[in-house]
Amino acid sequence: MNEYYIEGGCPVQGAVKASGNKNAALPCIAAALLTDLPVVLRNIPDIEDVQVMLNVYRALGGSVDRLGPNTYELKLGDIKNPEIPAEFAQKIRASILFAGPLLARTGRAVLPPPGGDVIGRRRLDTHFLAFTELGVKVDINDKFIFRVKQLKGADIFLDEASVTASENALMAAVLAEGTTILTNAASEPHVQDLCRMLSAMGAEISGTGSNILTIKGVKKLRGCSFEIGADFMEVGSFIGLAAATRGELFIEGARQEDLRPARIAFGKLGIRWEHEGTTIRIPKKQQLRVNCDLGGMIPKIDDAPWPGFPPDLTSIITVVATQVDGTVLIHEKMFESRMFFVDKLIGMGARIVLCDPHRAVVSGPAKLSASELTSPDVRAGMAMVIAAMCAEGRSVIRNVYQIERGYEDLTGRLSALGARISRQENGRL
Repeated sequence: MNEYYIEGGCPVQGAVKASGNKNAALPCIAAALLTDLPVVLRNIPDIEDVQVMLNVYRALGGSVDRLGPNTYELKLGDIKNPEIPAEFAQKIRASILFAGPLLARTGRAVLPPPGGDVIGRRRLDTHFLAFTELGVKVDINDKFIFRVKQLKGADIFLDEASVTASENALMAAVLAEGTTILTNAASEPHVQDLCRMLSAMGAEISGTGSNILTIKGVKKLRGCSFEIGADFMEVGSFIGLAAATRGELFIEGARQEDLRPARIAFGKLGIRWEHEGTTIRIPKKQQLRVNCDLGGMIPKIDDAPWPGFPPDLTSIITVVATQVDGTVLIHEKMFESRMFFVDKLIGMGARIVLCDPHRAVVSGPAKLSASELTSPDVRAGMAMVIAAMCAEGRSVIRNVYQIERGYEDLTGRLSALGARISRQENGRL
């Protein structure tokens, strides 16, 4: 098991370039199945989840050529076996995103239950609801088997604004017969990127960025060249890291419009940043203090579907709050197991009351002490990195595979910013 060794007490200093959005890259890789012509994807982050998705694409018969740093050309002619190998499906929840394109291309998809982060129940019912409305028959036993003779456009109301279900329905609908109206669709920046890519391939989509998407089915899609947008989850993580360690950081390549919900939430902790074009600057040694609500009430930071505060940043902002003067309530409304990692922060000296699986009261600032930690998921793992960089002494973080699923070359990039971090691989540094 690979590990990070982190010496705390080193503020970050310097500049870092934002990686491409992982949550846009994964559906865009799946969407390349929708055409038999080449698709070039740029700004693809070099992370484990991307490699797993590319391996699925290869397993389905596709070719993947690396054209340069973070740039790939994907091409797949005929799909002979529309079954996703279990070895890949178990590694990543996003493997289910191949179901929509496979149905659109072949009328059949076979998928073992997908894996991914352990952050609570992550229901797949919304995927099945959308596929059923499009005319798909679904059989569930030890595998999910989807079959359809011809996808038919439909007026679909999703029972929740699920990102991956919206993306799956969208990718199936672009080649369906007739018009599909997708209501209560997710509208996150990565869903918008997928819409833009499909439009570049010749899909007819209106309503991008809203919760109602209208898709007029077309007969065939063409290839395209598409650049993935910046990962606002990673940008938010680096903002939190800079503020918590009292460092000065320049983040290049960020999309300002994607950070508006984060600006409000971080602002409740007294964290601010400046921006010029696509570069933002987090000033050093900010006076971090909780900004109380009117009447001196304790403020609440809660997540929600876009354009609410992103749930993937809840872990990050929780650990940042331990270094801020004042008390704040963190309310994680979307995943019932995501907040359990705070027990590790409490063991480091954080003053946190976990009220229930969804709510934690954080009082700071707290002096953190080094500890031995195990990463349960991507974002909690990054939160532990931030905690270790704020702590006194040397911390060990195990199961860093989970962190590296979402952050490109984390140890190298943090080392370049002054962090004292090393990675031990198979017992060797």
